[in-house]
Amino acid sequence: MSALLKLLAEDAADLEIMSAAAQDALLRVSDISVDRKQRRFTALLNRFRWETADGPHNERIRAALSFEGVLGVKSKRVRQDAPEALASILSVSFTPDEEPPGGVVRLLLAGGGEIAIAVECLEGRLMDIGEPWRTPRRPDHDKA
Repeated sequence: MSALLKLLAEDAADLEIMSAAAQDALLRVSDISVDRKQRRFTALLNRFRWETADGPHNERIRAALSFEGVLGVKSKRVRQDAPEALASILSVSFTPDEEPPGGVVRLLLAGGGEIAIAVECLEGRLMDIGEPWRTPRRPDHDKA
């Protein structure tokens, strides 16, 4: 069994590490959920394992991305009418409110999509679940 990633983000530096780990993760619209009662945003991802990528041996793993203390979620250019649509995460960032600790977590998606998550304070988690599988495709940022 390979090492599973478990990250907690409570400040901008933590979130940068989480963003790097989530970069190029594939996200299916139907795998996004917002629990208004628990005030939690959750997304299941197929995360590219950058930390183990070497040459022809590339892997993806199922992972859960979540944020607590959610006040609201807005999206643009995300196909709510297409639950099987896939998006690729480019980055995860945090913009603090004028009066911390609240702010907005932004998931930037390839193709111009964005999910904005208003939070009371930054509390995010990225956790691998399950076993990795090999993939022949390695994301290539030079091909644009």
